[in-house]
Amino acid sequence: MNTAVYEDVLAQVPLFSSLDKHELQTLAVGCRERDYPAGAALMRQGDTGVGLFILTSGQVNVSQTTPDGQTRELGSFSRGDVLGEMSLLDDQPRTATVVASEPTNALVIPVWDFRSALREAPEISIKLLSVLSRRLRAAEAQRNSAAQR
Repeated sequence: MNTAVYEDVLAQVPLFSSLDKHELQTLAVGCRERDYPAGAALMRQGDTGVGLFILTSGQVNVSQTTPDGQTRELGSFSRGDVLGEMSLLDDQPRTATVVASEPTNALVIPVWDFRSALREAPEISIKLLSVLSRRLRAAEAQRNSAAQR
């Protein structure tokens, strides 16, 4: 893939869909393409988050180990799905383990390249804050709805 293809992939990600062409180009410069064989971990619960993953092919399974040592399967993800986006913002450990269940390709935005893009084009930050605010409001509404049941 090349930078123009990366821009197209980024434009399909809800987190980045409000960015203009220049902003997408700024982010695309930092993208890296990575291949993972079946059984390879893209990320492990407890590890420091180093970036965001956009799956371009293949499939991954997500699991989480509970405090009592039980493993909980959280689901599977495939082409077009995004994982690890919070690590771009909060420097917190990963909350789940993601393992390729078949050969998988991902576009990766390392956190240091993401933050460099924000310094170069600060308007990206404002647009991302808007998206994250909407997500927070939706999650809060869902939580309140579930609590009323």
